[in-house]
Formats: sequence, structure tokens, C-alpha cells
Amino acid sequence: MAAGYLEILRARHAARLLTGTLVGRLPNATAAIAIVLFVRAEGGTYSLAGGLAAVYGVANAVGQPVLGRLVDLHGQPRVQLPAALASALAMACFAVTGTDPLALAYACVAAAGLFTPPLEGGLRALWPSVLGREEQVHTAYAMDAVAQEVMFAAGPLLVTLCVSLWSAGAALVVVNVIGVLGALSVVVSPPSRAWRSAPREAHWLGALRSRGLLALLGAFLFVGMALGSITVASVPYADEHGGDAVYGWIMAAIGLGALIGGTVYGARRWTGEPARRLQVLVALLAVCYLPLMLMPGAVAMVLLTVVAGLFLAPVIACAFVLVDRHAPRGTVTEAFSWIVTTFTVGASVGTGLAGPVVEAGGAVWGYAVPGAAGGVSLLVLLATGRVLAAPGGPRVVAACSENDPNRAVEPRFSSGDRA
Repeated sequence: MAAGYLEILRARHAARLLTGTLVGRLPNATAAIAIVLFVRAEGGTYSLAGGLAAVYGVANAVGQPVLGRLVDLHGQPRVQLPAALASALAMACFAVTGTDPLALAYACVAAAGLFTPPLEGGLRALWPSVLGREEQVHTAYAMDAVAQEVMFAAGPLLVTLCVSLWSAGAALVVVNVIGVLGALSVVVSPPSRAWRSAPREAHWLGALRSRGLLALLGAFLFVGMALGSITVASVPYADEHGGDAVYGWIMAAIGLGALIGGTVYGARRWTGEPARRLQVLVALLAVCYLPLMLMPGAVAMVLLTVVAGLFLAPVIACAFVLVDRHAPRGTVTEAFSWIVTTFTVGASVGTGLAGPVVEAGGAVWGYAVPGAAGGVSLLVLLATGRVLAAPGGPRVVAACSENDPNRAVEPRFSSGDRA
């Protein structure tokens, strides 16, 4: 199982790019908890902390595809590093000024979210130029999804460690400095400096003119909703079965399940249509959410949550393959950034939806939301199956400048036009 991953990590620059991207994304992965802890340390209310965290999340969702388009137009170093510096400076300003004046606090977190560099989409755009074969790129997508789970588990631990050793404000600064160093490591690497997007058709919709990408975004909105709703539904369950410790174990179990599932998925070379495979994976994801409604004892519930997370990373990895296939020429970074944005928005919607559901029917109905959301995601994929079907003919990944290995000219493409 490890052979495929080791083969990728032995490829020149691969380990550096993966590590640098994960480190560079640390501020984004820890922003919510870091903001909440800082606001509470400043004497603010949970409502204020939640409001500031929400503003960061919305700004981040807006900024990712915008910056992704700029990366496609101007290259990675000219966008990623300035964006990382701007985001870190904004968060440092927030750490220094605190929550008073309130308008400045909101402006700082909004700027920090808006300028978060699209390192995730940028890494996926680099894989074809770093790796030589299509199956290696697909394995790299799975490894990327698995690594995210490790980062999202380790990030909050780093924040709480900084808070305990120094202060909540210091944690904000330290995490963002580390993030800038990670982004710097990526953008000064030869693959990042050499990467150039293919010429693109001038179109204001950019990547969103692809019907296949729109279908994926519609499905992923509900996958995000499923994951977001679990975080809320688990709160009343934990209150009745052991408190915060049980809640922490449940949240960790989701990541553990995704880690196991993604590792196994990426270790195998898959054949057949990825669109059909994504339908099967989403169906399994939705089915595995349903046993959570049984709400057994804490130990059994944690085990069920591990099972519920098994197909999350495989779904993400398979979706990356389809994004690669359906992103219009010259829009690969933007297309991957749209997936990140849609998943984030879906998780926020799921969190907001699960709250009233839990208040009305308790935790059991809260746990019904992820299964229902997964079912709707499957319906979207089934309804758009023809659109998502891969184009005919074999696809071979070569060492090229972006995820457009066949360099097929799109209809109405005008050479040299750049949106």
C-alpha cells in the first residue's frame, strides 16, 4: 500500500511541494479556533467570536476562486506569496488591535480571509508537471486529501499549545508566520516558478462555463453540508454521553475514518469512469451516515463515526480527477479553488441548518441531515451523469504546464486571448 505513496514522494520536488502547501494552509485550517480563542481572551462574547469567524469564512470563500483566476493569469509566485503576506499582516493587525474598534476587527479578519492564498488549488495544478503518469497524479490527489486530514487534526493542537505557552494573540501571529514560510517554500520551488497556465478563452465566467464543473460544484455543496451538520448534531449527543471529551473523540473519529479511507483508496489503481465511481462513493458516504441516527453508547458511536468518515477522502480525491478533466483550458487553479469554496460554503450551510433541526427534534434528527444531504448529492450526480462522463479517448498525463494534458482547443478558443 505504501509503495505508491513512496514512489510519489521520491519524485523530485514532490515532498517539498506537499509539505509546503500543508504548512502554508495552516492559518486557514486553524483560523476559526484561533479567532474564537483570541476573542474570548479579549473578553468578547461567543456571538462576537462566531461572527468574526463567519466573516473570515465568507471572505475566504470569495477570495479563493478570485485569486485562483489570478494565479492562472499571472503565475503562482506573483500571486501566492503577496496574498500570503497580506493575509498574515491582516491577522497580525487583528492580534495587535484586538476587538476594539469593532469595525477594524471585522475588516482585519475579512482581509485575512480574502487574501488567503489558493495553495490547495495551486498544488493540484502542479502535480502533472512533477509526476510523469496519470495514475501517479490520481494517487497524489488521494495523498493530498489524506494529508489534509492530518493537517486539520494537528493544526488546532498547535494553536492550543501556543495559547497555553504564550497567549491567544501570539498564537494568531505564530500560525500566520508559519503559513507565510510554507507559501514561500512552494513559490520559490522550480515547478512553481516554471508553471504557466495554458492560454485561455476570454470569458467572464472563467472555469464556471464548464457544465461538468458546475455539476460537481452542485454535488459538493451537499457533501459539505453533510460534514458541517455532523459537527452540530454531535454537540447534544456529547452533552448526554460524557461532554466535551466525547465530542472531541467524535470529531477526531471523522478525520481518522477519512484518513483510513483515503489511504486505502489512493493505494489502488482504479479503472473505469471516474464519474461512475464518484456516484458509488457518494452513495456509500450517504449510507454510512445513516447508522449515526442509532446514537448508541459513546464507544460504539465513535466507531460508527469512523465508518461515517471512511468515504470522505475518496470522494474528494475522485472529484479532483473530474475537476482535472472538466476544467476549461487555462483555468485549472481557479477550478480547483471553486471546489474548495463550494465545500466550505456547504459546510457552513450544513452547520446553520443542523442547529434548528436539533432544536426541533434533538440529536437524532440532527444526524439525519448528513444522510439526507449525501442522498441529495447523489441525486445531483445521477441527474448530471452524462455531463460528467469523461470525454472519449485515452488521457495521458505528461509533464506539461498545467492539467490540460491533451491541450485540446476549446470551441471558440482564440489564440492569445486571456480572461
